[in-house]
Amino acid sequence: FAENVAFVIKHKNEKKEVSYESITYKKLLQDVNEFGTKLYDMGLKNKRVAIVGRNRYEWVVAHLSNLLGGIVSIPLDKELQVDELESCLERSKADVIVFDEKYIDNIEKIKQNGKTNLQEYVCMTEQEGYKNFWTLKKEGAEILKNGNNEYVNCEIDNDKMAILLFTSGTTSKSKAVMLSNTNIASNVYAMLLVEDMRPTDNNLAFLPFHHIFGSTCMIVMIAIGAKTAFPDGLRYVAQNLKEYQISLFVGVPLLVEAIYKNIEKEIEKKGKTKLINNAKKLSNCLLKLHIDVRRKLFKDVIDALGGRMRFIISGGAPLDKKVAQGFNELGIEVVQGYGLTETSPVISAENAKKKRYGSIGFPMENVEVEIINKDENGIGEIRVKGPNVMLGYYENEEATKKVMQDGWFYTGDLARIDEEGYIFICGRKKNVIVLKNGKNIFPEEMETLINKEDGVEESFIFGKPISKDPNDIKIFVKIVYNKESFEGKTETEIKEYFNEKIKSINKTMPHYKAIRGIIISDKPLIKTTTNKIKREKNLEQIIKEL
Repeated sequence: FAENVAFVIKHKNEKKEVSYESITYKKLLQDVNEFGTKLYDMGLKNKRVAIVGRNRYEWVVAHLSNLLGGIVSIPLDKELQVDELESCLERSKADVIVFDEKYIDNIEKIKQNGKTNLQEYVCMTEQEGYKNFWTLKKEGAEILKNGNNEYVNCEIDNDKMAILLFTSGTTSKSKAVMLSNTNIASNVYAMLLVEDMRPTDNNLAFLPFHHIFGSTCMIVMIAIGAKTAFPDGLRYVAQNLKEYQISLFVGVPLLVEAIYKNIEKEIEKKGKTKLINNAKKLSNCLLKLHIDVRRKLFKDVIDALGGRMRFIISGGAPLDKKVAQGFNELGIEVVQGYGLTETSPVISAENAKKKRYGSIGFPMENVEVEIINKDENGIGEIRVKGPNVMLGYYENEEATKKVMQDGWFYTGDLARIDEEGYIFICGRKKNVIVLKNGKNIFPEEMETLINKEDGVEESFIFGKPISKDPNDIKIFVKIVYNKESFEGKTETEIKEYFNEKIKSINKTMPHYKAIRGIIISDKPLIKTTTNKIKREKNLEQIIKEL
């Protein structure tokens, strides 16, 4: 794809005038070779380079330079507090950090503390007192011109640690996951086998690159020869979809659902809800006759998303079935996938031919999946074997042994498989609430149900003993409500509203699952930087409040 555009970079001058720079695949490789050559010149062969910052072109070049030069790449979460960032740099034994100027204050503090192993600090733009990414790349170009091809011709061991990635640590100190080039390449290959991604696609790199889903997807886009643009931030996603005529979007459910809600709002505002619903019924009937008119019927809706949106991949948490169905009815393919940092990340996914709302589809072609220790409902733990499974946790043999046995990786996630082979996630093994009668409650399953109710921002299911017997546990919920939705209402009125909602939900569930108490709040739950609920911390806070 030498002449295809790999990345689009937006530039703004002092007058706030916007221009766009297109980087071809040929230029991308040249930039990687130049920056990588300079890294070797700095004595970083077989060393470790950390990267922290927003999704941007310099991040891509730094990461690929590491991977293609046998340098261990350490992607770090830009949202980490300075002490956590420092701890990750210490634990990973990073030799150099390439950083975004936006986070210079944290870097200054780390530099002053002097606790890390860092020899050099490289800023992605010109900053006084720091080496500059672009200057180093330019110096690398000169070294290459003078005939030094050591970096370009280097041979790397594909099965050695290539990436050291910290998990988000929802219950304890984050673990450092060791991944090889083989791990990543096998997962990229598996995705290309089943998902309909094309060299003509335009992609918006919204998922943070420090997250394995984000960085593996970035490499997937390179593997298919697609064009990638960088978002201006969460508030500008809708604008960016139009601006770059995005056709392929990979995101988390929170964002995918927000895009769909905006579509619904616009339809409602124009008074076209009934018209669109009738059009959906018509197109669904025609689809049964193998006549697909969705993209013609709903052209106005698709045009509002830039006119080319055709494929959305959702991962990281369960996607609302209604949203997946809604997009598909409009002619925009939506599939859901599942994976972990430890599996590079994708374990299973839906695709255009294999889709069931609410499921995570089928295992990837090169991944074995088994459900073990099943209960009476066929729910058990997922274990995985394949070339995408990590090398282990860095300098943590005890934690590695807990999850790796006989080549199998034990995910800690609970799931069931239906009669046709579709996998359905039920929750995390460690989060299961066991009742006195031996029945299991999966909090995530119930939270998904509650989160669909109007006015609910998020919810948290927990077990609370209601008698002197600590095993006599009943189910309670903390509901975080949307302040704007209840403007002018008293706390008593809000609680009464949710009491009624919970009564309705209780009627749809077995008696033992019934929710017996509610706490309401307008303050968000405690979460990791990747928006996963820290269950232990939230429970501690609730106990204090109670």
